[in-house]
Amino acid sequence: MNSLVAEKAPTTFKTWQVGDVTITRINELPGTVIPPDFLLKTSSEVVGRHEWLKPSYVTADNQLITNIQAFIVEADGLRILVDPCTGNDKPREVPSFNMLKTEFLLDMERAGFPPLSIDVVLCTHLHVDHVGWNTRLENGKWVPTFPNARYLFSRAEYEYAAGYKGLMAEAAFTDSVMPIVDAGLADLVDMDHQISKSVRLEPAIGHTPGHCCINIVSGESHLVITGDLIHHPLQACEPDICSNFCWDEDQARATRKRQLQKWADSDVVVLGTHFADPCAVHVHKHANVWKVSEYKG
Repeated sequence: MNSLVAEKAPTTFKTWQVGDVTITRINELPGTVIPPDFLLKTSSEVVGRHEWLKPSYVTADNQLITNIQAFIVEADGLRILVDPCTGNDKPREVPSFNMLKTEFLLDMERAGFPPLSIDVVLCTHLHVDHVGWNTRLENGKWVPTFPNARYLFSRAEYEYAAGYKGLMAEAAFTDSVMPIVDAGLADLVDMDHQISKSVRLEPAIGHTPGHCCINIVSGESHLVITGDLIHHPLQACEPDICSNFCWDEDQARATRKRQLQKWADSDVVVLGTHFADPCAVHVHKHANVWKVSEYKG
């Protein structure tokens, strides 16, 4: 029996208890509405076939609703920040990411997590919207936002990102990854790395070659933070749809289907990194594919 408990909180913050582990969501860009074909290789017509996605995940006119959010995992005496979003003051080609001025760090402090209190920063992969708050601008220089933390990058992901020339990739690597390496705060780890007794990485290859999801197990409770192996609940019922930013679509599909099958009709709680609220869900088998439903504790 799963013993997770969801607690009520403002939109920016939400907290779940996984046995002895606490997970807090910090939402940098909540409820962002985007055209389906910007994120995924699909259309509004396909989205419109699935009425169950409305109103939480899809608008009335079949646009996608997403969050860009980070999760702070308090486990085994550590504070682990997972996927630190997009960041402020960063020049980006996509207007919705360009030169942001969000209250992300202030929201962390409001939730009880000042930057100096973070012990580990963990990036499921190194795309622009998962590394941004690794650094902040100080006197014209990019410096580590969390100077007391070790930053964990999978070795395969780092080697790939160092040479990748895709949309915004070079800029993100230059201003959000290399300053961490230069400061001596980066640890390159295996894709099945055990971070603590309760938290471990699991390879989830396809979106990128070094992509990982995060397993949190405490007592009889199990929660998974997806990263980008699934971007939107639409991909549960249309698992062959990939994002426009996948490294290997065949591997991405295979990984997504394998994980959905593993999670389906179980006590595992799935925390969708880009899911709009409710972002904590259970997966259910539906015909030959899957659906998700809100985890209500």
